[in-house]
Amino acid sequence: MTGVFLGLDVGTGGVRACAINAHGDILGMESAALPSPRQDGDAIDQDPELWWTATVAAVGRLGHKIDLGQVKRVSVDGTSGTLLLIDAAGRPCTPGLMYNDARAKAEAARIAAVAPAESGAHGASSALAKLLHLLGRTSAGDARFAVHQADWIAGRLAGRHGVSDENNALKLGYDPVTRAWPVWLDQLDVPRKILPEVLVPGTPFAAIAPEIAGTLGLSPSAQVTAGTTDGVAAFIATRADAPGDAVTSLGTTLVVKLLATQPIFAADQGVYSHRLGERWLAGGASNSGGGALLTHFTASDMERLTPLLRPEEPTGLDYYPLAKPGERFPIADPTLAARIAPRPPEDHRFFQALLEGIASVEALAYQQLARLGAPPPRRVISIGGGAKNDAWTQIRHRRLGVPVVTAEQSEASYGAALLALQGSPS
Repeated sequence: MTGVFLGLDVGTGGVRACAINAHGDILGMESAALPSPRQDGDAIDQDPELWWTATVAAVGRLGHKIDLGQVKRVSVDGTSGTLLLIDAAGRPCTPGLMYNDARAKAEAARIAAVAPAESGAHGASSALAKLLHLLGRTSAGDARFAVHQADWIAGRLAGRHGVSDENNALKLGYDPVTRAWPVWLDQLDVPRKILPEVLVPGTPFAAIAPEIAGTLGLSPSAQVTAGTTDGVAAFIATRADAPGDAVTSLGTTLVVKLLATQPIFAADQGVYSHRLGERWLAGGASNSGGGALLTHFTASDMERLTPLLRPEEPTGLDYYPLAKPGERFPIADPTLAARIAPRPPEDHRFFQALLEGIASVEALAYQQLARLGAPPPRRVISIGGGAKNDAWTQIRHRRLGVPVVTAEQSEASYGAALLALQGSPS
């Protein structure tokens, strides 16, 4: 296959556009900034038109580098759980309620009373809670579809609205196992006609709208595909592709994801699974991670201490680093206190013991996924700021007992471009 494949990542800080060739090589990457969402307590929203303006700007900048007329397919990812209502023509009827908007607490309680524990629709920040909230607003009177951030951008590109994907639809109540909207939604009086059509991520659903093709300089034969969430796109970007491939994100928190052959659900630990074709992406998030390190050392401190680390000489200390009390996974305990004693007198040994402790939490997380039915990791791909620390990588390799490598790419826009190239995952 020849041609160019375009991925668009609609994030919180901006929109990134990435173009790749048929071999997955990056031809160009550009971005356009977004202003911060409006926030009023638990309410966090944004004008969807800002997303479109940034998308046009990012693609336009990319067009100065490459011939966009060669684009064959376009995929879009967006923040998981960000939702808006649109009319039949695709015009927004409401603001976009952002992924971390948590105003719908009363609606979340209604969902909790009827939704099965394994549903991704639980919580005040779920897309379903947002939908129930928005349906009660007078401005929602002309609403025809409930769509996610990525859905709306893809729909605007295609001139066809009301299409979503199996990853974005998860928090709206979609059942990825039966591949259907569940009957319990009727108990919440959710109008069936407002729910989007759900496709497998990467499935082409329309050619780009002629007027949009002209505006952006894209070929009118380019196909728009069903997209995905930003988290799944970042996983795809690592090129993890076989059961047992795992991705650990070493950011403020510790997030683990593992490719499995069956779905894994443990709602009490925040473990759920995205469907990727006939495979499943199971994951969970720990409160351990970089945030726990920053309670003891600054970033410059850690940079200074890293050359003094001795990964081949374990400290023997059994730490469970946390920034504050409370853990969700792999130990579900809202009162769990950090375990960081005894403290060695040398700062570099204390730092190493903290890194070893987070590595142990990571190992425990993969063990817990295995107990829930996932395969053991065959290799771990690292992303996030902590992935750059070679000494920590050695510590993690020793603790995990499998190869640990740093991802060459983890940009969600690159993952979206790969989705456009590869089409529906098998």
